[in-house]
Amino acid sequence: MTHWPDPTSRSKQLYDRGLKVLPGGITRTMPWQDPFPVYAARGEGAYVIDVDGTRRLDLLNNFASLAHGHAHPAVVEAVRRQVGNGTAFTLPTEQEVALAETICARAESFEQIRFCNSGSEAVMSAIKAARALTGRPKIVKAEGVYHGSYDYAEVSLDSNPSNWGNDPNSIGYSKGVPKGVTDDVVVVPFNNVEAAERIIRANASQVAAVLMDPAPSYLGFLPMSKDYIAMIECVTREIGAVFILDEVITFRAHSGGAQTLFGINPDMTTLAKIIGGGFPVGAVVGRRELMKVYDHRAGKPALPWSGTFTANPVTMTAGKVTLDLLDDSATDRMNRMNVRIINELNVAFKQSGFPGQVTGFASMFMIFGHTRPVIDYRSAYATTEEANRIKALQRALTDEGFHLASTGKGILSTPMTDADIDHFIAAVSGITKGGLRT
Repeated sequence: MTHWPDPTSRSKQLYDRGLKVLPGGITRTMPWQDPFPVYAARGEGAYVIDVDGTRRLDLLNNFASLAHGHAHPAVVEAVRRQVGNGTAFTLPTEQEVALAETICARAESFEQIRFCNSGSEAVMSAIKAARALTGRPKIVKAEGVYHGSYDYAEVSLDSNPSNWGNDPNSIGYSKGVPKGVTDDVVVVPFNNVEAAERIIRANASQVAAVLMDPAPSYLGFLPMSKDYIAMIECVTREIGAVFILDEVITFRAHSGGAQTLFGINPDMTTLAKIIGGGFPVGAVVGRRELMKVYDHRAGKPALPWSGTFTANPVTMTAGKVTLDLLDDSATDRMNRMNVRIINELNVAFKQSGFPGQVTGFASMFMIFGHTRPVIDYRSAYATTEEANRIKALQRALTDEGFHLASTGKGILSTPMTDADIDHFIAAVSGITKGGLRT
């Protein structure tokens, strides 16, 4: 049997085929790794099996969208039943109402919900809603924080020492971003209360929304501080801006999301990932008064928002089963396993002298190739040498039977066992103890 990255492997054959019909041979860039990606064949609980038959512990779970790992029997059975009754209708369905009721019961700020098809769409819709509600053009976001693939949300995602300035600059992510886009995005440092408040207030009359992630993945899932949360809530209320909390990833932290854990009081929240149970989904949820922006009953709404596959019954069914199974007990268990990973690997790194650290929040972690304290995007930012150190670790873990992001990110699932975590900790400890060739 061949294994990745053997040039005779099935993954290599599929990659060669893909090169003829897909730019760069793939559709998503995040799963890429040199010299070609591993291709999945199927998933079983906490494990993913590639096309060459290699079984790996899946520590990514489709970037946090699979709370219960792969092919959970209850989700599979419910989806099979629904597919037999139809996959998409022009008409609304009971499944849409049922999932909406389930989600709206989970957090105090969740009064009404509007579904869409991805986290990127959810953020886009929330930004447009804030502009419609306030009549203002600008949004505020934190430097280096990911909010999906929307020009405004991507600003300053990958700024670097050559362009980030003393106060964060508004830097377009992809080539060709119009100046009008960057002009309408105000960038603030994460968790720096004084600087962020000063910058927001300087733009107060034009700010439609402040968009924040309670524990940004690019910053190693660093939580918002209590003082930063209080400042954002206070300033947005005072200047009449909408406080949008991006819980696309962090909603898995608790039955009511990170906002319930941290006591955050947003006006609107964006959701996706786990609420679709492994199918494409997104949503904006918020206070009833603000959600009127989508209401069509008096004529054209302030924000018309629809989509061909929005709230399709397959996604709605999978999402409800997933959330019903994801109670506080299941979430707490994943969170405890994550604490073990963080604590035990940090001890192992100190003992071996490996120049790295692990940070994280809830059931999510990130391995850094440096040891400086992570307090914001700039302290988290990896040099080429540091990034290559983690890529080398990820490659070695791929060989050892673990699926981890090349950036060092990992997200747990409920089927994982203590033995799975033991094996992962032992593998990382052994690889880093022996040194890494980058």
